[in-house]
Amino acid sequence: MAARGDHQREGASVARRGLMLVMSSPSGAGKTTLSRLLLAADSNVELSISVTTRPRRLSEVDGRDYHFIDQRKYDAMARNGELLEWATVFGFSYGTPREPVERALAAGRDVLFDIDWQGSQQLIKKCRSEVATIFILPPSLSELERRLRRRAEDTEDIIRKRMEKATDELAHWAEYDYVIVNHDLDQAFADVRTVLAAERLRRERQTGLADFMRSLQSKP
Repeated sequence: MAARGDHQREGASVARRGLMLVMSSPSGAGKTTLSRLLLAADSNVELSISVTTRPRRLSEVDGRDYHFIDQRKYDAMARNGELLEWATVFGFSYGTPREPVERALAAGRDVLFDIDWQGSQQLIKKCRSEVATIFILPPSLSELERRLRRRAEDTEDIIRKRMEKATDELAHWAEYDYVIVNHDLDQAFADVRTVLAAERLRRERQTGLADFMRSLQSKP
């Protein structure tokens, strides 16, 4: 990763480096909704926009939800080391561009990742100290299926495949730092914010602590 920056946030007494906050869940469990709530509530968090080769849905905007690219460009990015993590889901390729993430972290901004367990594991392997991971669970599989049908964006075949994939995804819950059951959206969102607040206070993220302590201990 890029060298640690000494970004001083307005009103803050100690500079810190940003962190990568990963949220994963089976499709329909609520990670995308929780991500949008967090981005709206916290101006120091920015979303990592993945690249993907899958077709754009009617509700999606290029550059906001994903960067929609063709397979040739995706393969070139992977080959040139421009992706932090990548995965293939339902026959389509997904990946995280490296440069925007490294720039944000060095500036003391936190980067939110809405990715699956495969991408999460890659980030952990490459830069464990930079990452905090959250797995969002649905209250039940029947509720998960109900949510998928309610959003009315997928065909019956895709819904069936998503439910089958959910079984595999749920098996990876123990690989995450934090697990939140999304019974109630407001409570789940409060839990996410609690995790972020705690992770920001980790000693190793506060790159300005040494200077701050010297100022505290200096004689008047």
